Amino acid sequence: MPELLTSSTTDLYRSLVAQTASRVAARFAEATQPSSGASRAELQRQVDAVDLTASGVGTPTAIREIDELFLENAVWFHHPAYAAHLNCPVALPAVAAEAVLAAVNPSVDTYDQSTVGTLMERRLIDVAAGWIGFHAGDGVFTSGGTQSNLHALFLAREAALAEARMPRAQALPRLIVFATASSHFSVGKSALLLGLADDAVIVVADDGEGRMLPAALDDAVASAVASGRLPMAVVATAGTTDRGVIDPVAAVAAVCDARGVWLHVDAAYGCGLLVSRRRRHLLDGIERARSVTVDFHKSFFQPVSSSAILVREPRDLAAGAWHADYLNPLENEEPNQVDKSLQTTRRFDALKLWVSLRAIGADRIGEMFDAVIDLAQAVSDAVAADDELELVGRSQLSTVLFRLRTEGTSAHEQDALVAGVRRVLFESGRALVAKTVIDGRPCLKLTLLNPETTLDDVLAILGMVKDAATTLAGIGAELIGADA
Repeated sequence: MPELLTSSTTDLYRSLVAQTASRVAARFAEATQPSSGASRAELQRQVDAVDLTASGVGTPTAIREIDELFLENAVWFHHPAYAAHLNCPVALPAVAAEAVLAAVNPSVDTYDQSTVGTLMERRLIDVAAGWIGFHAGDGVFTSGGTQSNLHALFLAREAALAEARMPRAQALPRLIVFATASSHFSVGKSALLLGLADDAVIVVADDGEGRMLPAALDDAVASAVASGRLPMAVVATAGTTDRGVIDPVAAVAAVCDARGVWLHVDAAYGCGLLVSRRRRHLLDGIERARSVTVDFHKSFFQPVSSSAILVREPRDLAAGAWHADYLNPLENEEPNQVDKSLQTTRRFDALKLWVSLRAIGADRIGEMFDAVIDLAQAVSDAVAADDELELVGRSQLSTVLFRLRTEGTSAHEQDALVAGVRRVLFESGRALVAKTVIDGRPCLKLTLLNPETTLDDVLAILGMVKDAATTLAGIGAELIGADA
């Protein structure tokens, strides 16, 4: 069957991959802006025009359609004018590994589906745990930070229920999680999915810049215990999504140790610091956590998806183990990771990071992450010195938050411009920036994850932002005058 990749279609496979790679490479080389700027209505029209219920048109035609539909309108994270979200350009060795994964299609839930793949993932988990300081730790790869956080809080829930001196149904609604308002939304979502009470997530005060105050955490835990609640976990964030700041992990760990509470560190964003020779100290104390989330598809420059949950004590993972005769028979001594993962069928995503580490090394990855942090500091300095812009705090990682100070407009009018500026740039396709809300006020956000982006590249984006703001402010003034 020519439709399947088998020993009889290897020549066809080789030709198809070469042709497809050529098309993708051409698009990379020709990209002059991060997106095409095509309207949603136009893209919807193109998508709806494809008849997915008709007879097949053949692989060459289908690939050509993908080129014209998807690649023509893709968002290019490698372009220096892309500065919106936590998306990174990807390491070339990892892209090559993705081609291997797609062709071989292993699943690393059981040893007999992957053999050496399982052993390679286990070795890589050991290495990553070692970066944290979990020298006898364990873990498993996941689909992303949201799943890793859910998995960690599930394990924390089971540990707390096991320690509670009351029936499970009685203890469950009393469990609580502590985090700052800047923690990832997946903390609250996980509480919902885990069946916790509506008020289960207790917001701990921060220092005004998004970093948890250890003294406030201690008071919050003491108050909760006094009111009859059961502390389940504390979530410290090593790289908040908006501000890019890091909770004081060591001081938070001291509170957790004293109070006997599970500490989970969400290092989805900041995990690149684990291999930084210049900034590793920002994660001091992470080795005292009970569990850690790492997203290699953010600060290790890996293709989506590549994340993991790592635990200090391997026995903690047993809380999620489940027996199925066809997967993990009782007599089986093979390392079947279905006993550790929330997933069953699971891609061998560890291969991408394995190849990247072998090809370029952990130190080089750390240098690349340091480069984007250096860039963010330089951009922050430039924003702070610009009379038309207002810097909103300082990041410890690679984000830059700022507001507009357009001449002749009030603070309220400047806030109203934020969404419009982002929309103008997005719809033009010339630059992509993000919008968020800090302390009740909207602001623009740059997320810098491309080590090849220069300060001049980002200053060009800021120039586009200011030009769009000036134009929109002028239009607004004209409309106000017309209404008057």
